[in-house]
Amino acid sequence: MIIGLAGSFGAGKGAVADYLVKNRDFTHYSMSNFIIEEVRKRGMSEDRDAMTLVANDLRKNHGPTYIIDTLYKRAQEAGEDSVIESLRTKDEVKRIQELGGVVIGVDADPKVRYERTYARGSSKDNVSYEQWLEQERRESNPHDPTKQDIFGALKQADHIILNNSTFEDLYQHINTTLDLINKR
Repeated sequence: MIIGLAGSFGAGKGAVADYLVKNRDFTHYSMSNFIIEEVRKRGMSEDRDAMTLVANDLRKNHGPTYIIDTLYKRAQEAGEDSVIESLRTKDEVKRIQELGGVVIGVDADPKVRYERTYARGSSKDNVSYEQWLEQERRESNPHDPTKQDIFGALKQADHIILNNSTFEDLYQHINTTLDLINKR
């Protein structure tokens, strides 16, 4: 089984991926790590703006599903249950679905998400709430398939988990969602 994860900043995509790895024996493929590798190759600073620029450039030069296709191929070669985190465009969601995978969307209230991202302490998340909202707005480009559209991707997910509460609640939602997927 291959699961793609889509969702807004700080909604809990990483927590879902961690749970699948630790409790369901999934292998994790991170789009962020893939993009960070490319950012480093290009000698750029490792911040959200550079990651967005590089991801959009890869999509423009290699096709809108290039990153997903690359990670999906790695997952297929491994032959294990896999989770690919974090789908950022409608084309990436559609591609996972075309390939027989399932997409889970993760969302939460904006203030909750900001507090989570800021608490991570990552250099890419060390911004004010206003800057964070602006970054999120910039990653919403519904009319250009080479650019990120995080909310468009989220809307196309097969299942959506609202994650405004505790880890225990999140884990319950994950298990319920997996039960629904397995009944298909």
